[in-house]
Amino acid sequence: QVHLVESGGGSVQPGGSLRLSCTASGTNFITFMAWHHQVPGKERQLVARIRNNTPYYSDSARGRFTISRDNDNAKRTAYLQMDNLKFNDTGVYYCVVGIFISNFEGEKDYWGQGTQVTVSS
Repeated sequence: QVHLVESGGGSVQPGGSLRLSCTASGTNFITFMAWHHQVPGKERQLVARIRNNTPYYSDSARGRFTISRDNDNAKRTAYLQMDNLKFNDTGVYYCVVGIFISNFEGEKDYWGQGTQVTVSS
């Protein structure tokens, strides 16, 4: 059973930094790890993803956020370093992990419970 544990959310002033972490257990077949951002009333939006050690960032995250994976712990932990945070970065951040199931089924996404980030003065 795949289980994700997220941590690192909190409150910060504009311009501040936070680092989110997401650790997956119960699998050795992680294909990608990513973070999505959601605000009330809107759909979750991809913020950053790392697949095969190649990062991808949304336009709003590029240059301010950095996604990485832990080289220890069998690369089951992903981090999102968020710098120069802005008011509209406020919301819930969800970790999502892609797990390879089979050549026939492909990969399946597993979501974490979310962690709240609040940027306020």
